[in-house]
This record gives sequence, structure tokens and C-alpha cells, in this order.
Amino acid sequence: MTTKHMGAPLLAAALLAAAALAAVARAAPAGTDFSPPWSPPPAGGGLAFSVAPFDEVVDLHGDVVDPQLSVFFAGNQFMVVHDLIAAFSQAYPRYRRIYVETLPPGALAAQIEAGALIMGNMRIDLKADVYTAGKRRIEALQKSKHWFGETYDYAANKLAIMVAAGNPRRLRGIADLGRADIRVSMPNPRFEGIARQIEAIYRKVGGAALERTIMETKVKAGTTILTQIHHRQTPLNVLTGRADAGVVWFTEAFFQQRLLHHPVGVVPIPDEDNLHVTYAAAVMRAAPHPRAARDFLKFLGTPTAQAIYRKYGFEPPPRSRP
Repeated sequence: MTTKHMGAPLLAAALLAAAALAAVARAAPAGTDFSPPWSPPPAGGGLAFSVAPFDEVVDLHGDVVDPQLSVFFAGNQFMVVHDLIAAFSQAYPRYRRIYVETLPPGALAAQIEAGALIMGNMRIDLKADVYTAGKRRIEALQKSKHWFGETYDYAANKLAIMVAAGNPRRLRGIADLGRADIRVSMPNPRFEGIARQIEAIYRKVGGAALERTIMETKVKAGTTILTQIHHRQTPLNVLTGRADAGVVWFTEAFFQQRLLHHPVGVVPIPDEDNLHVTYAAAVMRAAPHPRAARDFLKFLGTPTAQAIYRKYGFEPPPRSRP
């Protein structure tokens, strides 16, 4: 895949997602603003300037000029980045300029293959030192691309249903997402691999009929809203009333409800129906900064890093559970 071929779909997805985020934010109740980025600005000072949907970038973090470490993080860990990178820099003071992306892992992999990211009128050709994703994706990429050196399992997660605070539509579980009166925010399978895994849960709970209802009938009816960056769009859709519910990673709902104190609730998915994922970090064989990459993987296993992940609702990886 060439940069030319990759740029158009990534650009289109970025612009559509930005426009959708801005439109939904504008629809929020009077006096409220749930707009991303949902995290503190980077340290170091400078002019703070963003105008949605034209000049706003929320999933690119840190120093884009001559970074000493570049980490391509699975997007659903965006909330961890500020604390984690600050703690890493404190533990390893030699690394002051750090760049992080928190786009969907499929987009990050496509960016690695293409050699650059095009977002709006900006082209970023920084090479990843570290790539993180679900362990199965890491293993599949290693088998097909042979991209990675050492890997490290550092956290785990599961899915949940995000609803408005108080669960006003009285959703009891996955099967209720098929109700005609429930507007569902759902990752688009064209852009996000997690969509296929959520579809598998639909089939497990309600068979092919439930999957068809949510992914075909309700898409046509406009009551299933497909997203391109679900870790941003689904919370915003629920917060602003555009959607009644959406399947998200538990940590995304936890972050919105417990840490941001936004008006959302959580409907648990039983373990027997749920998807449990282990996150792995991998050093790129072609890492421009291999020592920094190895230091970062080492840091992920420290009590400091693990405490940060616990703060944001992540579970320890299976091998380290008591």
C-alpha cells in the first residue's frame, strides 16, 4: 500500500469523524460541552488554538518534532496517555520529547505500512518505535508482517454497554440493542476491527437474527449509527442524546462516568457473553529509537505504570493476576 493510496481513505475518515464529533457536540443540551479531547493539554506551554471541526486534533499527542520516542497506542487507551507519559519521563528523564497516536489500531497498522499519516492538510511520516494493540492482533501482524521484536502483555479489558445516566431506556443487556426504539452507536466494520468482535457477541446472544437487526435493518432505519472512531464518537453520541446506547470497552465507560463525572451509566455484559482482551506492546524491528522502545516496555510492567492503568479501570494481564 502506498501513501497515496492510503491518504484518501484516512483523510475522508478523519474529516467525517471530526465533522460528526463537532455536529454532535453542538447538539448537546444548553450549557454543556462534552467535546473531546477529555484530557489535559501537553506540558511546555504554547498557543492553545482549536476550532471544531476545522482545526482540532485530539488523538495525536505530544511532540511531533524530532521525538525521542514514538508510541502508536490502541485508541481506547487515550485516557491513560497524559499520566503514563508524564510518569515515564519522570522515571527516564533522558526522554523529554515523546509523540503518541491513539487512533484505532487498524488505522495505525495501515499508517505503518504506508509510511505516513495524512490528516487534513498535514502529513506525518514519523515511524513507530512501539505499537500496542490486542494481543491477537499483535500475533497476527507478526505472523504476516514480521514487524516486531520483543513484546510485553501489560493490561486487559472487557466490553460493556454505555447508556445515559440512570439507564432511562431500561436496557437489560445485549438483546435489547435490537429493540426498534433503541438508537445504537456501533463501530463501522469498514474502519474498526472491534466491530467484528461485537458482531460475534450479537450472534452469541441472539443468533444471526439479532446481528441482522442491528447491523442491517437498524442501519437502514437510521437507528444504528456507525462510527469511525468509536472511542470518541460513541461516548459523545450517548452524552448528547444522539444514541441511547453503545457497546464500548469497559474502561471508556468507567472514564466517562467515574473520572470525568459525565452523565452516563454502564450495563454490564455477563462474562460468558463478553469479550476479554489482553493488550500487548511490541518493539518495532525498524524502530528509530530501539533503546527508548525497550525502556518503555520495561516501564509498562512497573508498579507505577500498572497503578495508572488500574486508575483508569484496566485489569492486569492474565499472567499477573493473583
